[in-house]
Order: sequence, then structure tokens, then C-alpha cells
Amino acid sequence: MVSVNLRPAITTVAGVMNQVPGVFSLDPSLLPVLGTLPVLAFGISGPIGPWLAQRLGTGRAVAVALLVLAAALVIRATVPALLLPGTFLAGMAIMTASVLVPQIVKANRGTGWWTGLCTMGFGLGAALGAGLVQPLEQAFGGNLASALAVWAVPALIGAFLIHRSGGRPTAAPTTAGTVTGATDVVTPLRKQRTAWAVTAFFGLQAMLYFAITSWLAVYLVSRGLAQADAAALLAWFSLAGLPASLLAPVLAGRPGILRIMAPGLGLSVAAALLGVLMAPLELQFLAVGVLGIVQSAGFGLAMALVVIRSDGPQSAGRLSAMSQGFGFALASLGPLGAGVLHTITGGWALTFWALAAEAVVLAGAGIFAIRGPLVSLEATESAERAAPPEQATTKATVVR
Repeated sequence: MVSVNLRPAITTVAGVMNQVPGVFSLDPSLLPVLGTLPVLAFGISGPIGPWLAQRLGTGRAVAVALLVLAAALVIRATVPALLLPGTFLAGMAIMTASVLVPQIVKANRGTGWWTGLCTMGFGLGAALGAGLVQPLEQAFGGNLASALAVWAVPALIGAFLIHRSGGRPTAAPTTAGTVTGATDVVTPLRKQRTAWAVTAFFGLQAMLYFAITSWLAVYLVSRGLAQADAAALLAWFSLAGLPASLLAPVLAGRPGILRIMAPGLGLSVAAALLGVLMAPLELQFLAVGVLGIVQSAGFGLAMALVVIRSDGPQSAGRLSAMSQGFGFALASLGPLGAGVLHTITGGWALTFWALAAEAVVLAGAGIFAIRGPLVSLEATESAERAAPPEQATTKATVVR
């Protein structure tokens, strides 16, 4: 339920981007900024989740984030002057909850299926936001503000359900400790190359995702589709990827498949982007569906890497904050860069080719993310920390 709430704030606006200037009196030149703000907020607010979890407990921290999200959704929809600040606040709340999802999975020894369910929730929420915003607008008598504000309701439900989950406040991870059979000083997260590789993979796939969700509907309208049909295809982009987002973390748990999947998904996204650019209108349903599948699989793998490539809940929580914090800061360039390229060229070809080139870089990041030692913030045996994920099966006992 938490993960379902962490995308509609973005895709509801993306699905009606062409209506926003008229309804909210926003200068059309600020539309790229509107698409970039939530992702920029993601990059800035990464540390808030772990900080809040240490003081309130993971479940309560997520509940607070969802309450702030609900307030932000109402504020930005009902006060036109606060559309941009409200969107930024919604992005901060989303990020605060998002970074704690892998920590919850890791703490409860969740399998790849649980990681997959969480990532599928992101895609489901994105699809519901894009697909229902216009029917809701019609249901509210053409009132777009109400169609955007109503998404505060599932956020409140999520806060109610999760507030007692996650237990007591969590102690901060130790930087050194006494380990049975070994004394080993912890390497800071910023000095662990695997952490940076996972961060790069997460950021690049997120940059692609937010560039696509921000501008896909606008691109399709420019190709001649009606606004409602373009919004429906944006929803289809998310729906088509739901099975992939569920299965990718499961398959990533198998080292042999992981070695192929990490680079292969980047190349597949590049091909799918060019397919959307070149496909005729009658084939856009198929092209957008393929793009949704490979893009969602990339997100599922990025979330799985946070769990797979860390050696415990605390490490997963900190790696999640780092990968999503720095990753989304990088991702904020996606919607802005895509919009600027479109404005400069007056078309979409250069934008899609640039995104495809980025997807090739994503493939390279995937190779580095699956190699090297596990990310560790607890003192462990040096040999164990150096082992690849398929070999590191036994953990040292940490005496606190």
C-alpha cells in the first residue's frame, strides 16, 4: 500500500500536462520545471528517511511521510500559487517513504518476491494515476483540481495501515565494533565502489523513467493522438511493466541470470525508446508496452540490487538512501533535459536518441553494480566482505 502511493503525485500531472497552464495559470515555459521538481526533491531529501526511522521507527516514519504527502497533494491542487512548492513537498514525502521500503524488506528477510511486490506497487500506482486522472476529472464535473487532490485519500489509508509496522526506533549503524573472530574497521559508504555502482544504476534508470513519464503523453499528442488517448497510453506504459517489476527482483536472485540481466536491460531500453520514436501511430500501443516492460524491469532490478548487494538491514537502509538520494538528484536532469532538447530542436528525435544513449550507459553501470564486494556498514570478516554475492553466505556475529 505504501509503494502504490509513491507515483500518482507525478503521473497524474504528467497525464494532463497540457491542461496545467490553463487550469493553474502556470507559464507554459515552466512545464519542464514542474516535471523536474519532484525528482529534484527526491535527490535532496534522501537522508530524511533513515534519520526519521532512527527516531520514530520505520513504520511510523513512513506514516509521517504519507501524511505529509496527503497534505501536499491537497495544497497544490487547491491553491494554484502553490502548485510548484506543493509538488516539491510531495516529492520530499515520496522520497522519505521510498528509501525505507528496502530496509523493511531486508529487516523482515523478504525474498525477491517481496521486493517484486513493492516495485510492482510503484508501477501500479503510476498506472492508476495516469489512467484515472481524466475519468476522475469528468466525474468531478471537469474540475481538474479535485481529480488531483483526491489522491490524498489512498495516502491517508496507507499511513493508517503502516504506522504500527516497523517496530521501535532503530539504532544507528556502528562504525566499528567487536566481531567474533575478527576486528575490521568499517569502510565508509562513500568509499565503497559497489555502493556507487548501484547508485549510478539507480540514478540512470530513474532519469529515463521520469523523462518518459513527464513527456510521453506530450510526445504522443504531438504525433496526432487525442489527449485522452495519450494519457491512456501513459497508463499502459506502467501497466505493461507490472509483471516485469514483480519478476525482475526474483530473477535477480539467481547469479547466472543477474550477470545477463544487468547490462541487457539497458540495451533493451535503448532499443525500445527508438521503437517508440519510429513506430507509426497504429503500433504505438505495442511500442509503448515494450518500453514499459523493459523500463519497469530496470526499476525492479535497481530496487533488488539495494537488497541483494547489502549485507544487512542497516546497510540496505543506508544504501537505499544513498542510491535513491544521489540517484534521483541525477534523475532530476531527465525531465528537464528532455524538455530543453525538445524546445531547442522543436521535435523529438534528438531527445529520444539522447535517452537511448543514456540507456547504453545504464548497461555499463549494471555490469559494475553486480561485481565487487557487498556493501557493508558493519564490521565483518575481510575475506567475507570481498566475496561476490553468490559466495557470501555466512555472516559474522556482531556483538553490540
